[in-house]
Amino acid sequence: QVQLVESGGGLVQPGESLRLSCAASGPRFSASVMAWYRQVPGQERDFIAGIYVNGMTKYADSVQGRFTISRDRGMRTVWLQMGSLKPEDSAVYYCHAAKGRVQYWGKGTLVNVSS
Repeated sequence: QVQLVESGGGLVQPGESLRLSCAASGPRFSASVMAWYRQVPGQERDFIAGIYVNGMTKYADSVQGRFTISRDRGMRTVWLQMGSLKPEDSAVYYCHAAKGRVQYWGKGTLVNVSS
């Protein structure tokens, strides 16, 4: 069973930066797309950023220009560099990987942006 493990969350002040990591472990799995989502309690899980095996990236409007997604060549590790963080960026951030109909989710890492 493939597992996605996120790391890098924490408490930061507004305007600061944070880098999240997500690594796939377990049986050999090379995703065709890896992405980050975030969820605030009581709200839906929202797409934040995604990267495809061909290197194409997509971002939610709310993070465009502030966040950057990147990946390793094997599509088993993905990073999310977050800059100019705002209190409204506070959420649990989840890693997602998919290939065809097969998809996996991480358990999430908490990001808290507060002064």
